[in-house]
Amino acid sequence: MSLILEGVGHQYDEGRTLFTGIDVTLDVGRSYAVVGPSGSGKSTLLAIMSGDITPTQGRVIRTPPSKVSWVFQNPHGVAGRTALDHVSLPFMVRGWERADAQVHASRLLEEFGLASVQSTKFRYLSGGEAQRLMLVRAIASSPDLLLVDEPTAQLDRSTAETVNQSLQRLRGHGCIVVIATHDEGTRASCSDLLDLARAQA
Repeated sequence: MSLILEGVGHQYDEGRTLFTGIDVTLDVGRSYAVVGPSGSGKSTLLAIMSGDITPTQGRVIRTPPSKVSWVFQNPHGVAGRTALDHVSLPFMVRGWERADAQVHASRLLEEFGLASVQSTKFRYLSGGEAQRLMLVRAIASSPDLLLVDEPTAQLDRSTAETVNQSLQRLRGHGCIVVIATHDEGTRASCSDLLDLARAQA
């Protein structure tokens, strides 16, 4: 799968231009940090990539049509369900037997440093654990495109570092990863950079 942006730009209804002239091809196995000042359109660009927003300039080409997963800055889980439950579910939705789903979910949790909390209910996870769990759950759904919006915005420095270490591992899971961020550590964890400051009108 590849994602191609050709001359992509976007304006608000009142005519203010967020960004313009973005030309880039995004490839599987790479992670892209979308950076820029507040209000530059980082989250809007992710929504354009997902197909949720149509750009006012240019076009987005997805080859072939892709499955998209999102991870937002505020982790949302089911309070009474365990970490293992959260990661097993995407496998079961695709028709896996519960036992097989739990085996694969357990392996993913171990890979992302969450083996010790796989039996812990979501309500008892720390902020960093909950955010990493959202990343693992997204990977378990086998997306072609994984969009991550400000994953460390609500975390302290040391907790953010554990999340950034997990972000580095995402590239090995057969998808395109795009991360909107202000965080230097998150930026450093990515293989490529999309700087919206260079795409201002």
